[in-house]
Amino acid sequence: MNLPLWLRAAVLSVALFAVFLLTWHVATRGAGPVAQMDPEYAKLVGATASQGKSAMPGPLEVGAKIWEHVKRPFYDNGPNDKGLGIQLAYSIARVAAGYLLAVAVAIPVGFLIGMSPLMSRALDPFIQVLKPISPLAWMPLALYTIKDSSLSSIFVIFICSLWPMLINTAFGVAAVRKEWLDVARTLEVGVFRRAFTIILPAAAPTILTGMRISIGIAWLVIVAAEMLVGGTGIGYFVWNEWNNLSIANVITAILVIGLVGMVLDQLLARATKLVTFPE
Repeated sequence: MNLPLWLRAAVLSVALFAVFLLTWHVATRGAGPVAQMDPEYAKLVGATASQGKSAMPGPLEVGAKIWEHVKRPFYDNGPNDKGLGIQLAYSIARVAAGYLLAVAVAIPVGFLIGMSPLMSRALDPFIQVLKPISPLAWMPLALYTIKDSSLSSIFVIFICSLWPMLINTAFGVAAVRKEWLDVARTLEVGVFRRAFTIILPAAAPTILTGMRISIGIAWLVIVAAEMLVGGTGIGYFVWNEWNNLSIANVITAILVIGLVGMVLDQLLARATKLVTFPE
């Protein structure tokens, strides 16, 4: 019986996940001798360590914690105790704001660079100097000038999202077939009409690939940025739960970060397929 490739891949994925869960469960079941220690120190290291159990929670404990968050994702018990849904909403809002600002700048400037060899050569030194700078290196400067942690996080997302989109847009525009542009000039098609009817459809797959790369980087950076500035967000949630020695919550947040990142990536991957046509 010859099963389709997608079904075989799904079965293999489920099997690998089951093996991972079983290995995780077995690895965290081990117990050692009960340690006699000062009660205050026992609180610091956690109850599991003082009782001789593994400090790493098993899949069942993490699953129970995930279910708790699913049941109450939006509770608000004060500044340091908000539901995972609220923290995730803050992070997504910051990423969306910074990312959309980057789209508004990167695509027009990328078009300009791709269509004008003069602008390409003039702006290239600035791009090559600024592109390798870590986005988090901008955070102290942003906090000093903007004086708002949330806006500073949005600025950092803007910076890290800008370069992949800008470079891919410029490359896609510059790579449009010269024959198509020559035909447009022969037909006396104006610059703006040429940009929207010929260059944009031809460069769209490359532009969206840059946008897909940018959203992945933005989602990576927001977690680190929120760990630095604190307050709200999924990054702050991870750091706060680590300070509370709640490893189950940390693992839960890591899984949520991965799932949201996958969803964002797949949305742009689908959009890329929609604008890709065989020549």
